[in-house]
This record gives sequence, structure tokens and C-alpha cells, in this order.
Amino acid sequence: MMGRTIFIDPGRCIGCQACVSACRECDSHRGKSLIHLDYTDEGHSVASLPTVCMHCEDPVAPCAEVCPADAILVTADGVVQEADTTRCIGCANCVNACPFGVPKIDLQAKLQLKCNLCYDRTAYGLAPMCATVCPTGALFYGTVEELRAERPGVEVADTFVFGESEVRTGVAMVVPAERVRWPVPGGLPVVEVNGKDVRR
Repeated sequence: MMGRTIFIDPGRCIGCQACVSACRECDSHRGKSLIHLDYTDEGHSVASLPTVCMHCEDPVAPCAEVCPADAILVTADGVVQEADTTRCIGCANCVNACPFGVPKIDLQAKLQLKCNLCYDRTAYGLAPMCATVCPTGALFYGTVEELRAERPGVEVADTFVFGESEVRTGVAMVVPAERVRWPVPGGLPVVEVNGKDVRR
């Protein structure tokens, strides 16, 4: 896991969309929000989850691995950049390869868009825009030690399993300590809703 990164704490998200608005204000995003706010059980629950790029690092980020134009750069510090506008051909391979459903294609521009961890800020030690405005700390930027100092006993996961594939990420998710299973199951189908196993 990267030293300083985003930790997503779904239990703290209140769906206020401050992160979405802040992301849109970032100069490098051209007025588009690169963070998604997903509602995990829409119509039945108000539970929401901010979805940022997880900056996969093991294996190589799937989006970068399948890009035929080598448009997605992964920096030495593990940040998976958004597509290089001079190279991206808008093929959507990255969209289909991402296990977290993060990249989106701007069909008019024929260009992939995704969170780049506000690299113009984080490369200089500043927090990403989304984490600076989150009123509840659902998006926390720092080290795991800083997170644990603020929230004693917290458990984090940076390894997720999708079927037979295991993905280690540079962004981590806060998980309930009493429900830790390694690696954390990811993707569909939903196996647990509000603490109840729905597979039975």
C-alpha cells in the first residue's frame, strides 16, 4: 500500500455529494467529476459509497494492462493516471477491465476519464479535493498510522477478490473489525446487505 493514500470508510458516508462537487472544481478535470457516489441498495436504503479509483497495484492495474495505446501511465509511486489525451482512442477496454467500475468514457471526446488521486495536489503533499471537503471523514487522506491514531482499532483492506482473481490496491477500504475476511470479496453478486448474508 502507498504511504499516503485515500482510505474509504463507507460507514461514514452520508451521500452529501460534497466530494463530487469538489472533484468537479479541480482545475485538471475540466469541470467533470471523476468520483462517483454509488447507492448500494437504491430504493431500499440510503446507504451510499464514494467510488474513487482504487489504484490497483498487483497485478499491474487492469485498466493499464489492457490499454492498446499505452495511454494509462502508472507512476513510480503507484498512482494510476487518467488516460493521456494524446494517446487514448476511446476503445473502453479500461472500462471493461476495471473490477471496481471506475473508468468512464466521454463518448463525445472519445476519451477515458477516471480519478487520478488529484496527482497535481498529492504529488506536492496536499490532500485530494474529495478528502478535503468530506464532512464525515468517509474519505480520509493520510497514512494508515494516522488513520489508526484518529480511529483506534480500525481495520483496513487493500486486497480484494473477484471470482478467482485477487487484486491488491493502493487505496484502502475501512472494514468492520469483527467481519474481516481476507481477501475482502469484491464485485457482484452482493453477498451481504446490512450485516445479513444474502447468499442463503
